[in-house]
Amino acid sequence: MAAGVGDAFGFERIRRVATDYAELVRLPNLFTAPPDVLAGAALAVALGAPASLPTVAGLCVASACVYAAGTTLNDAADVAEDERERPERPIPSGRIGRGSALAFGGALLVVGVGVAAATGGVLPGLVAAALALTVALYDGLLKGGPAGFLAMGAARGLNVLLGLSLAGAAAFDAVGLLFPIGVAVYVAAFTRMAESETGGGEGSEVAVAAGGATLAAMTVPVVVTVLGTPTLGLAATVLAACFLAWDWHALGPAMADPVPSKVGPAVGTCVLGIVLLDGAVAVVAGPWFAVAAAAFAVPTHVLSERFDMS
Repeated sequence: MAAGVGDAFGFERIRRVATDYAELVRLPNLFTAPPDVLAGAALAVALGAPASLPTVAGLCVASACVYAAGTTLNDAADVAEDERERPERPIPSGRIGRGSALAFGGALLVVGVGVAAATGGVLPGLVAAALALTVALYDGLLKGGPAGFLAMGAARGLNVLLGLSLAGAAAFDAVGLLFPIGVAVYVAAFTRMAESETGGGEGSEVAVAAGGATLAAMTVPVVVTVLGTPTLGLAATVLAACFLAWDWHALGPAMADPVPSKVGPAVGTCVLGIVLLDGAVAVVAGPWFAVAAAAFAVPTHVLSERFDMS
């Protein structure tokens, strides 16, 4: 009887549609985007900039919108491949139309840029626009080639810069930029590895991802020590080591035997590792920034049990 009443009000249909769109946007992955902004905002604070909670929260929402747009447009662009390799996904399975996905993704890009400009001001708005453009170029023209991997890395670096832009012109301080550059290299490296999920992989691709993780981790204590204190730098070193241990527990087996069943989980591990990396550098502005950034690992991990991350 209760089920009949629920169906009469359309609750079951709403639940199915919500689940389909959650799968389309890779819901667990969305929680890896705000920590980039928090890490960038922590660097901005270390550079002397104010960072109010409403402003930082607004930029986090903007970041999540642009990320959701990217995954949505990615699937819209990959329909032919997904029909062969991943027919269960929302678009090839017919649960969401390609046109609807394109419209949804485009709207998310506009909303993301608008929220960033409204809450952060001109510079964050411009960075969000650059991020949205990079996402659109990746999904529309660049993915699959060397430029595509670089674009994906650049998008993550810009995501960190979105928070860092709260420092104004000081955001382009050489030391401050070291971390978003490290994140960009790391993400570009494991994006290249992700191609192994369906195309068959090589150990060298996994080794490059491991190298990218190591390089990104090395930037953390340098940045935190220079912009913070030696004590904070030591704490950041320990946290960066935890990030590397997390990544390597999946990258090691994938490097030894680069089959899709091991490379796929390694990709998901690296995506979640971004949260830990962000938390490590966020300690530069104090423990609460680090805790706030790292806390996003919880919903990411929990939701990854229900939804695919790649």
